[in-house]
Amino acid sequence: MQAKKIVFPTDFSTSSDAALEHAAGLARDMGARLLIVHVEEPPLAYGGGEMYYGVPEPDHTAVEKMLGKIKPATPGVSYEHHLLVGNPADEIVGFADDEKADMIVMGTHGRSGLRRMLMGSVAEAVVRRANCPVFTFKQPHDGSASQT
Repeated sequence: MQAKKIVFPTDFSTSSDAALEHAAGLARDMGARLLIVHVEEPPLAYGGGEMYYGVPEPDHTAVEKMLGKIKPATPGVSYEHHLLVGNPADEIVGFADDEKADMIVMGTHGRSGLRRMLMGSVAEAVVRRANCPVFTFKQPHDGSASQT
């Protein structure tokens, strides 16, 4: 398989960090450009009134800085950053389509059961809807940290 563009979505988790190494290695080996993407979810809309305490909106500048720090350690990999806003799975799939990406490489938290049902799975939604191959990487659980 030959690739020119590889999309690497990150949620700034250790699962994403671990998958970056694989995405960068594939980009290097295939001579592909790595498109590092983070999707910021829009703030929830709450009604006003006396009972409204407000939910602080994410600091867009801080998120941009965090995204800028995500860089492949693999030498010689061409990359660029993209900050998107919306539903993560929809935005990742749409971005990959718009960029005519050859592949998506992403980490997965590997949740199952009730945790997956309550929190959803962006990786699963991307795998189901993407029009290009999706490589998911689950960081091995060493048993010393508690799962969330």
